[in-house]
Amino acid sequence: GSPGAARMVGWAMNQSSRATQYVPAHRVVNRVGLLTGKHHFDGSELMQELLENEGAIIEDNRIINLEQMFWDPIEELGL
Repeated sequence: GSPGAARMVGWAMNQSSRATQYVPAHRVVNRVGLLTGKHHFDGSELMQELLENEGAIIEDNRIINLEQMFWDPIEELGL
């Protein structure tokens, strides 16, 4: 719903590989929970492993329990 938002996310993921501070880019998935950013991580399963360590259930490169894992910053801020 935000024009240009996907480009910003892509830019941030590319920057995370050069960041001196930890950026949790492994948490960025598409709107249906597909692990579309896997190619940004060393090792083909690293993104999935990181998400599973946080409680994600993944089948066929998709988070099955996305509703449980989803973080809505607007909701958290009470806006």
